[in-house]
Amino acid sequence: MDIIELEHWAPDPERPHMLKYAGQPTAQEVFEELRYRLESMGCLPDEYFLMDKEWENGRETPRDADIFCTTDYGASEGIYIDVYLKWHEDGKPVTKSFITGKTLGESGSDLDRMFLIASAITKAFRGGDIRKNSVLSLNEQEQAIVVNALAEQRERQESALNQTEQLLRRMTGSITNYMNLVGQRPLHMSGGDRAVIAVRDGELNEFKNLLPQISGQETYNELFLEAVGRPGAVGRKMTMLFLDSSTAFSQDVYKEACERAVRIVDAEKVALLQEQAHNHVKDLPLDFFGELARYAYQWKGVQFISAQIMERCSSEEVHAAPKELLEISLVCGDIDIPKAMARKGVNGDHALRPFIKCRGKGDSWILDVLLDQGMKVSPDNYDALAACVEYNCPEIGKALIDHGVDFEGFSGWAEGQEKDISCDTYQELAGYWQAQHQQEQGSEQTL
Repeated sequence: MDIIELEHWAPDPERPHMLKYAGQPTAQEVFEELRYRLESMGCLPDEYFLMDKEWENGRETPRDADIFCTTDYGASEGIYIDVYLKWHEDGKPVTKSFITGKTLGESGSDLDRMFLIASAITKAFRGGDIRKNSVLSLNEQEQAIVVNALAEQRERQESALNQTEQLLRRMTGSITNYMNLVGQRPLHMSGGDRAVIAVRDGELNEFKNLLPQISGQETYNELFLEAVGRPGAVGRKMTMLFLDSSTAFSQDVYKEACERAVRIVDAEKVALLQEQAHNHVKDLPLDFFGELARYAYQWKGVQFISAQIMERCSSEEVHAAPKELLEISLVCGDIDIPKAMARKGVNGDHALRPFIKCRGKGDSWILDVLLDQGMKVSPDNYDALAACVEYNCPEIGKALIDHGVDFEGFSGWAEGQEKDISCDTYQELAGYWQAQHQQEQGSEQTL
């Protein structure tokens, strides 16, 4: 299995046998690939394995960064693995916490196991043949699997399939390597099963050889989802093998694929799936990617993908997006999604009152930006002006008047609704509208 790279490199068109620097991966991409590999070997710490918050929302890893681990008992309970990134800024060394893993166990064997997990993390970035002089730390369940396998001489242990795969990876590097090592398959596997194993092992060449042999739409769908859900560059390359074909998928399968790409925080894969969707899904509904953006927005640290999805949507798709996407992002003060939607001319009527109520006084500038970038407001959106009066936000009211909301109509509506028109904010807006109206009349007379 290839090492996890902390920098992207691509073939140099001018020098075909050379590589050139192609940018930094996001920290989340690196984390998801590492977590996937550790899980496939049964090496995730049993309490948690979490990336630090400051690396969320698409933050890239620093250039020329290195990675290292420490393992020790905690101050209160359990044993911790801390993963750090270190690099230089302005000639000075910088070290930042990146990932923390924990087990609640405190025995000597728990400590040994956490050190072996730290070793697996280091090898994932620096390389090293896991098969040579390997040391295994097995929990009780894994020990039972090995004992039963030796005692019963079984080839097939369906009830312990996942744990068997994990042990084989830790002993041989990958199940594909195991096949090459012993000259036989560890289980009675179909071509689809072998292809799934190749995805999980990250064996791209093996996957390429197996994919043309796959038949049956259900098997093909399962393999597609498995490839999409595999993090890292190899997962994207496997996904592209499907997208480069003319294979059709159902809307439900493609939706699940897009959601898996979101869950592993692979913004590049989400973009590939969005760009290729119409080539693989028949009669794709206009709200498909608006719904995906809403799905992405609910995941911690993934809101930036939601904004990117909306940036790529057409005006028709933006107008068909769930209304709460604009409303929730505005209320939360996340301007990237509203800006992407404003540039496509979204109507913001429904979101104005919640925004004015929650953020109007301190963030009136947000609405100015959105209106200037193209967000539409209906001339008869009197409720928005009423919210400005109710929550004492005259600056937003003035911006709405500037962008066509009819204050004269609002005045008549407010009287009919028995709204309070004696407050300072209403009077300030009335004076502003009158001044604007007189200025317009003066301009007309001059012409």
